[in-house]
Amino acid sequence: MTINKRLRLDVPEAFGRLHVLPLLLQFTEQHPHLLPHVSFTDRFVDLQDEGIDVAVRIGGAEYWPASLGHSYLGCERMIFCASPDYLAKRGVPTSINELVSHDSVLYGKADGSTTPWLILNNTGLVERKTMEGRIIVGSGEAKVSAVKAGYGIAQLATWLVRDDIKRGDLVMILPELITDGLPLHLMWPIGRQLLPKVSGILAFLRKELRIN
Repeated sequence: MTINKRLRLDVPEAFGRLHVLPLLLQFTEQHPHLLPHVSFTDRFVDLQDEGIDVAVRIGGAEYWPASLGHSYLGCERMIFCASPDYLAKRGVPTSINELVSHDSVLYGKADGSTTPWLILNNTGLVERKTMEGRIIVGSGEAKVSAVKAGYGIAQLATWLVRDDIKRGDLVMILPELITDGLPLHLMWPIGRQLLPKVSGILAFLRKELRIN
């Protein structure tokens, strides 16, 4: 099947750069007549109004509009991490009570609110714990930078910190507290999936793209 013409895609900023773009480049190499136009944004995008063929989104709607097709690809895995230097100074927490007494690096929203920690309790239920925050930033990659700089412990997605942990730049804490985070979805305007360029990239990403 020959796939050609312009293909508009919108992907999350950090996840898109780290995990989606390498796959898109691979797909484009297989289909040299394809002309991808890739935008990177974490904001809500109206796919119809902005002419987007396919979007990759972390998170999902409570109710999907009839005008959008969507595919679920899995959930984030959330872990607690800190830098080796921070843990050398403050000690490694060995319980939830010790964990929540440490400095924390939090994700902050534009409205001034922060994302709570998701903590798996001893009954198997996930509790939402609001933390004070030694530093609050509005970017996942900025959270990683602050944690590496020794500002405290953060709850981070494995897709964002896997390489840092392998290199020893970050240390995973209390692995028994791993929880599911947000879901990963492909989205497209209904009807676009009939175009070869759209059906092709959807099939490729369903097979290759993972978040956990």
